[in-house]
Amino acid sequence: MQDGFGRHISYLRVSVTDRCDFRCTYCMAEEMNFLPRAEVLSLEEIGRLCDVFVGLKVRKLRFTGGEPLVRAGVTGLMAQVGARNFGRGLEELTLTTNGARLARFADELVAAGVKRVNVSLDSLKEGRFSAITRIGHLNDVLTGIEAAAAAGLAVKINMVALRGVNEDEISPMLAWCGARGFDLSLIETMPLGEMSGRGETHLSLAVVKERLAERWTLRPSSHATGGPSRYWEVAETGTRIGFITPLSEHFCASCNRVRLDVQGRLYLCLGHDAAVDLRAPLRAGASDEELADLVRAAMGIKPERHEFEITRPAVARYMSATGG
Repeated sequence: MQDGFGRHISYLRVSVTDRCDFRCTYCMAEEMNFLPRAEVLSLEEIGRLCDVFVGLKVRKLRFTGGEPLVRAGVTGLMAQVGARNFGRGLEELTLTTNGARLARFADELVAAGVKRVNVSLDSLKEGRFSAITRIGHLNDVLTGIEAAAAAGLAVKINMVALRGVNEDEISPMLAWCGARGFDLSLIETMPLGEMSGRGETHLSLAVVKERLAERWTLRPSSHATGGPSRYWEVAETGTRIGFITPLSEHFCASCNRVRLDVQGRLYLCLGHDAAVDLRAPLRAGASDEELADLVRAAMGIKPERHEFEITRPAVARYMSATGG
């Protein structure tokens, strides 16, 4: 698939639930109203749409949420999608998770064909971690990470950089990851959903990289995972650090991604409301080719870039509603 700006779309992020067992302050409101079951795609419907996208030469599927592992049957879904599609062009099946349930599901993920996982971890301090996640427990995540690594999954840590909250932990987090052979991606906060205080906690990663360069030897890397992270080699650890910079240095020119939310809406950009409803035609009996035609047509409304400004939300929906 190719959009109107000549970008080839080869990466689909699939939200399997809007629910999460955390309430991270930069991602969700403390009190959330979640979708009724009837509005949520069934696992079978999600699997069928994944098949359609692989038929359109999508080569990477990332399952997200909310927290994907809170949905019953999701590892079975991933196994089925992998079994049907690894022989027809799918190259990678991955997962983004908060890690709290990884200890239970790590072996099932490996059996499903997952090779690596991204784990969100914004602090290694119990009190601070609890404050950021509101209801999370650090030990659950650390145990999950250990289980994932022991099961043979490559682990990448995602850390949202927050001014005045965890910026003093960025260099220690890089050291912690390096000691365990994990890559680290730092992420700027994204203006999604109505939440107060975002301007006060926004931290430019351009500033962070300058600070890190005083302690670490960072060398440009050609490594790419298909996502928005721009990587640097860390000479002292042999691992990599990535920077995801939607505000300080947008990555739209190379965007190869679209997102399928749990209601079956295909979002062409995280920072825009433009979407195409795939649930209605799917439930009305559309054929795979008819669904594929809708997806191809949707590429024509993919915008050239997002319009993020930290002082106002780009869209009213929360990050958890679309999928990370």
